[in-house]
Amino acid sequence: MKDIKNSWEKAISKAIAAYALSLNIKSDDLLTTRIMIQTPPKPELGDFAVPLFPFSKILRKSPHIIAADIKNIIEKLENKPPGYVTADGPYLNIRADIVGLAENLWKEIGTVQSAYGNNTSMCDQKVMIEFSCPNTNKPLHLGHLRNDTIGESIAAIIGANGADVYKVNLINDRGIHICKSMLAYMKFGNETTPESENVKSDHFVGKYYVEYNNWAKSSPNAEKEAQELLVKWENGDKDTIDLWSRMNTWAINGIFETYKRTGISFDKLYYESKTYTLGKDLVLQGLKDGVFYKEIDDSIWIDLEEIGLDKKVLLRSDGTSLYLTQDLGTAVSRHKDLPFNKLIYVVGSEQQYHFKVLFYVLKKLGLSWADNLHHLSYGMVNLPDGKMKSREGTVVDADDLIETLSDMAKQEIISKNREDSVGDLSETSSAIARAALNYYLLQVNPAKDMIFNPAESIAFNGNTGPYLQYMGARISSMLRKFALTQKDNSMTVAFDPSLLKLQVEHSLLKHIMMFPETVEQAGRELNPTNIAVYLYDLSRMYSRYYHDHQILRAGSDELIYARVVLSKMVLQVLRNAFSLIGIPFLESM
Repeated sequence: MKDIKNSWEKAISKAIAAYALSLNIKSDDLLTTRIMIQTPPKPELGDFAVPLFPFSKILRKSPHIIAADIKNIIEKLENKPPGYVTADGPYLNIRADIVGLAENLWKEIGTVQSAYGNNTSMCDQKVMIEFSCPNTNKPLHLGHLRNDTIGESIAAIIGANGADVYKVNLINDRGIHICKSMLAYMKFGNETTPESENVKSDHFVGKYYVEYNNWAKSSPNAEKEAQELLVKWENGDKDTIDLWSRMNTWAINGIFETYKRTGISFDKLYYESKTYTLGKDLVLQGLKDGVFYKEIDDSIWIDLEEIGLDKKVLLRSDGTSLYLTQDLGTAVSRHKDLPFNKLIYVVGSEQQYHFKVLFYVLKKLGLSWADNLHHLSYGMVNLPDGKMKSREGTVVDADDLIETLSDMAKQEIISKNREDSVGDLSETSSAIARAALNYYLLQVNPAKDMIFNPAESIAFNGNTGPYLQYMGARISSMLRKFALTQKDNSMTVAFDPSLLKLQVEHSLLKHIMMFPETVEQAGRELNPTNIAVYLYDLSRMYSRYYHDHQILRAGSDELIYARVVLSKMVLQVLRNAFSLIGIPFLESM
């Protein structure tokens, strides 16, 4: 659609220039006044609308007259784009020859199939994207799921835009928060294990993080003891390291079980425990070079006045490091592993200060590639009844949520007596749960806070993932029926797009043509919501078409086949878009 739009913009620009010349008007303002191509409020008005108000003062005529005159000039242009233009008040409304392009569209989709929508807008870029980054003191929760869903989708989208994508995960396996879980286990664990308690291993560890915070409420020395344990860890105390390794293994194994269930994967894992020492070395070198300064208690700081902030500690007085310290080391390690054009950090909006400081410190250390770092900030996700808090144990556990959604999907299938039609009931229910979760999380712009409503997300009607899956399954079922009729009838007609005369058919073709630029826009803006909105619009449009018009009983074989081809194109685009936002495709529902 972008090429069609550009060709009409050039034609209108040429017509306006000719019109001005006929009026003996020469003005630099004419050259700088932008032609605004808009979408008409109703599809029957056309595909594009151009308001002529901006040219009224320059051309010294009312926009109504300008529109009528420009229309006449365009109609006489040589090499006019296919289609026609009408003057409606102060607007030019353009009806492009969408149907005339449908045959080439069908050939393209039939040839590239799953690659339709892909483009080369980022083909010269190596993009590393960091997401998830769990702490090894608790299982994943709903907030992590939003992070994972955004990260996996962004990776797929920028890959579809031609970038060489490298997905990475930083396992936050050290620090004061880890020591708090360890300390609670030392006090209250009694050498129990996930196996002895019959508890998923990351949940087992998470229980002790909550235990610590409950204990700390009545123990004034809790923070001090945890800090002392961290010092022991950084000094390599054997018993401390052994317990740390044991509990981290439990946590990480459990977390990766959840990743497998939710379809999350990574190209490389980084561990904070292996990168933080490099961060400490960078800070000490920066101190020698005069980039940082030391306080009287031997802690090391940076002055942030240059970026309108106060100051920030980089190493504590006892020599232990902070999040920022290890992030410095991790960033340097990553650039050595893959000299990226861009590194995207998918991290919540509450960490905006952290990344502003991190990027500044890396620049002050003289690392030119620090200009290629980007914080993809996303908002909080909560339940209808309030905010989640990990330390109080009030989070929405990821495993529990997925299980709940799967059970709800299963009950919906059973209530409709569809068990025999969906294949493996458990697998289908899990696929529907993933669609419900991912779509609900991605239909809201990442920058915004959101409320996750499980009951709304799993609904089979409305703006939900299961509704989109159902649309794909419905088209698949219809096409299977068509294939069966062909065994009996052997239809030999060719695709004739001129038979697609309905407004809704025109709109569907137009929307299919818009998919590649939607993918490009989503990549440019790093916003999966563009894909989600596009998908729902396409599905809703096709649903009306399917409901209001016969397809397999359309009358002539030629019309049936034309509508079948249109349906096949819609189905392929659904499949392709699903893959960009983590919706499993289902042949039956």
